[in-house]
Amino acid sequence: MSASAVVLGARNLGGAIATHLQTAGWSVAAVARSDDSLAGVRSEGALGLNADAADPGALRAALDEAARRHDGIDLLVNAVTAARPTGGPWGGGPIADASPDAFEGWAAAVGRQAFTFLSVGASVLRAQGRGGTLVQVTGGSARRALPGRGLWAAGAAATRALVQAAAQELREDGIHVALLVVDATIASPKTAERTRDVPADALADQEEIARAVAYLAGQQPTGFTHELVVTPAGERWVP
Repeated sequence: MSASAVVLGARNLGGAIATHLQTAGWSVAAVARSDDSLAGVRSEGALGLNADAADPGALRAALDEAARRHDGIDLLVNAVTAARPTGGPWGGGPIADASPDAFEGWAAAVGRQAFTFLSVGASVLRAQGRGGTLVQVTGGSARRALPGRGLWAAGAAATRALVQAAAQELREDGIHVALLVVDATIASPKTAERTRDVPADALADQEEIARAVAYLAGQQPTGFTHELVVTPAGERWVP
């Protein structure tokens, strides 16, 4: 029986992770809100589940369906991006100029998405009673804030804190919880326009991120990694 994975996100990074795992022999399900996003993974034989990953009830129903179809779940990966506000500066802008609505969209929504993933995912894995792995993907803002992006960084920092707490809380259940920090812009069709002049070695590669997910999922209880940072050689690395 092959191992089973559920990836939240079916386009760009989520799709790349799903494809990599499936190629490696995993039974894979992907969760997304649109059939258009799911079309790619479905065409490769993965189970596509239409659900809002930010809605706890909808996510639980999707995970229960994946578990039923694949005889349980061994790995859950959160590769979705929380909904961002329309208009205004990217990251929320300077704190002195930001609105409460901007905070809700850039900070609270990001932390809430991570909480939903970890809470619902942990509940599903605990109920199975056979351990498993939860991998939360985030960006470099989880490690530091930059001017004009404090709201975005607040959400990423909340994500990191939630993963740290969950990793400690779930160890006795044999559940491995890890934060995968991608400290760079990820090369994808989504970012192609704004990164066309960026050197290739300064962008994170989706396949390498997928390999990192597989590495975390393959770890044994004698050597868990709870935080892994991926930084391209052409991007400035900050200890």
